[in-house]
Amino acid sequence: MRQSKLLIKTKNKNYSIFVGKNITNNISKILKEEKIKFNKCLIIVDKKVPKSSIYKIIRKIKSKLKKIIFFNSSEKNKNINSVNKILDLLFKENFSRDDCIISIGGGITGDVVGFAASIFKRGIKFINFPTTLLSQVDSSVGGKTGVNNRYGKNLIGSFNQPDLVLSEINFLKSLPKRELICGYAEILKHAIIADKKKFLFLEKNKNKILSLNGDVIQKTIIDSCTIKKKVIEKDEKEKNLRKVLNFGHTFAHSFEASLRYSKKLNHGEAVLMGIKCAVKFSKKINHIPENDAKRIINHIDSLKIKKLNDFFNLKHLETLIKFIKIDKKNKSNKINLILLKKIGKPDINSNYNVNTVKKFLYNELN
Repeated sequence: MRQSKLLIKTKNKNYSIFVGKNITNNISKILKEEKIKFNKCLIIVDKKVPKSSIYKIIRKIKSKLKKIIFFNSSEKNKNINSVNKILDLLFKENFSRDDCIISIGGGITGDVVGFAASIFKRGIKFINFPTTLLSQVDSSVGGKTGVNNRYGKNLIGSFNQPDLVLSEINFLKSLPKRELICGYAEILKHAIIADKKKFLFLEKNKNKILSLNGDVIQKTIIDSCTIKKKVIEKDEKEKNLRKVLNFGHTFAHSFEASLRYSKKLNHGEAVLMGIKCAVKFSKKINHIPENDAKRIINHIDSLKIKKLNDFFNLKHLETLIKFIKIDKKNKSNKINLILLKKIGKPDINSNYNVNTVKKFLYNELN
């Protein structure tokens, strides 16, 4: 199985994404081919990543100075304090904008490190090694970085395209099935908003993907990244089209924030619940054909994750609405929802009164 390369072209920066097995053996060669040079590098490593894999990467990176920080990645640690710790070390070691900061970990680590890279002296080189399925198909592509605060998820951040993304499939072998399903949520989202053929592929190959079948998982990652690539190349900073990537996320982010980013519910599970809500809302307003709605909901149910009522009931309604109202996509007193007209045809500019959304959630929670 050969490694795949995907070139992302935005107005601000072009960069490559490499996907495959044993990419870590070719780091020096890839850096040379991509013309990425630096004298110093700060490496931020998610504590969950196997140590053997980390040191293999570090040995392959040629740099006069390597500093390593082990980061305890969690939504609660995805905050401005974690960013400040990274910045302090960069200043202490007198890093310049020609040096490099490297993230090895999942989406939380990549978001925190990418944000720090974007604001250190207005931008330092940034290389991302996403180690989870979720980060390989979603957060490592497109340049969104950021941290949470008490008002909600990812409300402090920037658009900062990386200089290079290296998605090593071997990292995925250490993940429990729950984490693989977490990543599968974004794969499913991409398929639903982009192309019914991609959705049919997932219906047929879901089990192969979750069991990390070599050829299938590599194709799936590349396909998912390609869908996102086409969106961000047209709308890098979410002025309009890129909002489609938030399908299911308005609900999902409110679920996560209402639970204070508890480990009881991870991001992918929240997204799957959010997709179900978006599909049901689409069906309620006669946006989506019955058969399409049923197929999506059945597909999500086949993953056997917990349901909305396992976490929330009517007493949580006001809290959920509070977080939905401060979603980044909202530009008025109305709620912007990404809905679905049919599989492969989203609607990105649907705005609804708060009471309409509240009534919908009331019925879902009752």
